[in-house]
Amino acid sequence: MQGIDSPTLLHDARVAFHYAVQAIIAYGFRSFLTTLGIVIGISAVIAVVAIMQGLGAMVEHQLKDLGTNTITLRAYTSPSKEMLGISNTITYQEYLRLRDRFADRVQMAAKMRAFSFSADVRHKQKSIATQILGTESAYQRVVNVYPASGRYLSPGDEQRRRRVMVIGHSLIESLGLPNDAVGEFVQIKDEWFRIIGVAEKKGSIFGLDQDNYVILPLSTVSSLLGDELGIEVVFTVKNEFAVHPTIEAMSAVLRQGRKLSASEPDFFEFETAEKTRQQFSDITRSITYVAAGVVGISLLVGGVGIMNIMWSSVTERTREIGIAKALGATSRFVLAQFLFEAMLLALLGGVAGVILGYGVAAFVLLFMPVSVDVLVPAWALWAALGFSAMLGVIFGTLPALKASRFEPIEALRYE
Repeated sequence: MQGIDSPTLLHDARVAFHYAVQAIIAYGFRSFLTTLGIVIGISAVIAVVAIMQGLGAMVEHQLKDLGTNTITLRAYTSPSKEMLGISNTITYQEYLRLRDRFADRVQMAAKMRAFSFSADVRHKQKSIATQILGTESAYQRVVNVYPASGRYLSPGDEQRRRRVMVIGHSLIESLGLPNDAVGEFVQIKDEWFRIIGVAEKKGSIFGLDQDNYVILPLSTVSSLLGDELGIEVVFTVKNEFAVHPTIEAMSAVLRQGRKLSASEPDFFEFETAEKTRQQFSDITRSITYVAAGVVGISLLVGGVGIMNIMWSSVTERTREIGIAKALGATSRFVLAQFLFEAMLLALLGGVAGVILGYGVAAFVLLFMPVSVDVLVPAWALWAALGFSAMLGVIFGTLPALKASRFEPIEALRYE
């Protein structure tokens, strides 16, 4: 069996590659139009991956800031019951039962959002809608809320239902308050409150301003402002490895307190870092599936476009192929030339798609309410370029085979 001459094979490949590049340059505009489908498909892949990776990194970072063992317990009402106007709540007595029962395992505090979500806070002629949060002095230790100036709520404030507040940093400028706002008075729902502390600036999380709020004693909120949403409970588990057992034990206490049967659903839910991470993962998975469909169609169109242009190119260059074969070009050489041409077309589309996709991702993330980095992992780049090249080879094979099988005499006779 005759062996293959490796130097000759390498030389043929280089020459075929050179001719393929010349052909692409000679038909520059047509080559550009041919790659549009691949450019769109690859740019969509890179843009989605870059945005999802950037958002994922942001979520992971902010979940670490929140703490894996910080959990919120809140009432849960099924959508079907909400449509009927039924709303579940967690009572203050249930909170006290949990606090006493699990005092050795957790640090716990109750909180209550008044007026559904926000209310107008006024100072002189300025007014702004902000979150009104009623809570206990223990809330400071649970969620690490510390005043930059002044003090936090004390047990005495709660016992005496004092009209005092800790104000979020964003409200200082919004309400035109002095930098040292301690001792100033602001108005909420025709009631006057004295500022006793200004909370440390925390910035935003998931695009939400964490400094646009006021904190009042829970007893004050309950007596003066109403309790529309009931109690929420925030707690940290002292042993981070005991998070799940603690949640299960609390669930059992809450269900037993209302004598719920095994078939009755929970009236509460626990919001954990793990649950938030899973929700984000579900969202990204759904977006990926939708994007995959769009990308698949774009790449298919791009591949068919390459096949069509290669068929046209083979037909237009029939005499050229005949001359090359008459001068000694082998079928293998012609096959390699047209395969290189198809692969290069697709690869150029892939490169352009990567650049465009990165630009699209950067442009989209400019409009995010929180800073997000554009992250394109190396695997995504290699996968995009490798898949582009493979697409060119697959869709360029049939035209290349046709070109390689021309007989020199028949090709030279072609008009």
